[in-house]
Amino acid sequence: MRTVMRDGRAGQGEASARGTAMEGDCLSCVKYLMFVFNFLIFLGGSFLLGVGVWVLVDPTGFREIVAANPLLFTGVYIVLAMGGMLFLLGFLGCCGAIRENKCLLLFFFMLILLIFLAELAAAILAFIFREHLTREYFTKELKRHYQGYNNTDVFTSTWNGIMNTFDCCGVNSPEDFKESLFKSLNHDDMVPAACCQRPSQPADMADPSQEQCLRGNMMFRNNKGCYSAVVDYFELYIYVAGASAIVVLTIELFAMVFAMCLFRGIQ
Repeated sequence: MRTVMRDGRAGQGEASARGTAMEGDCLSCVKYLMFVFNFLIFLGGSFLLGVGVWVLVDPTGFREIVAANPLLFTGVYIVLAMGGMLFLLGFLGCCGAIRENKCLLLFFFMLILLIFLAELAAAILAFIFREHLTREYFTKELKRHYQGYNNTDVFTSTWNGIMNTFDCCGVNSPEDFKESLFKSLNHDDMVPAACCQRPSQPADMADPSQEQCLRGNMMFRNNKGCYSAVVDYFELYIYVAGASAIVVLTIELFAMVFAMCLFRGIQ
C-alpha cells in the first residue's frame, strides 16, 4: 500500500514537473514572439518617421504644397509623432519581453491600446467623411474659393502649387473655371497662369505662349484634370498605405495579446 502511494506521489511529481516545463516553454515562445512583433512595430515607426522627414525635406515641390495647407502641414507632424511613438513602443516592448519586466509590459500594453483605438477611430472618421474626397466636392470648392493670383490666400496658393507640380488644370479639366470665382475676378482670362505649360526660355524673358494659354488656347495649357493626375501619381502609394495600415493594426493586436499573456505568465 505504501509502495503504491509512493508511486502515485512520484507520478504526480513527474506530471507536475512536465507541466512546469511545458509552461516554461510556452512562456519562452510567447516572449520571443513578443520580441518579433515589437521589432516589427519598431520598424514601422522608423518607416513613418522616414516618410514624415521626407515630406518636409522633399525638393520636388511637395513640401510647398504641404506648407501652404495648414491641414496637411499638421498631418505631417501627426505622422512624425505617430512614428516616434511607435518607435518608442517597439523599443519598450522588446526590452519588456527580453527582460520579462511586468511594469514595462503593462505600460506597453496600455499605450499600444490607446494608439490602436486612435487609429481605429481615424479609419472610421475617414470612412464617414469619404464624400469630401470626391470630384464633385473638390470641383464645388474650387469654383467657390479659388482666386487665381492671390497667393496670400491659402486655398489659392495650395491649388497653384498642385497645378504647377502635377502639370494639371482644374479638378476635372480647364472647363472647371467657367462660372467660378476666378472668372468673376479675372474676366479676360479663361484659365489661371498655373494651368499654362512651362516655358522653355528663362523666366526673365517674355513668353508669348502664356498669353495664348490665358486666352484659352489648348495648345499651350495643361488639359488634364488634377484629380486624375494626383490619383494616378499616388495610386500605388494609396494601395501600399492601405495594406500597411492593415498590417500595422494586425501586428499591434497580436502584440497586445502577447504582452498580456507574457504579463500573466511572469511569476
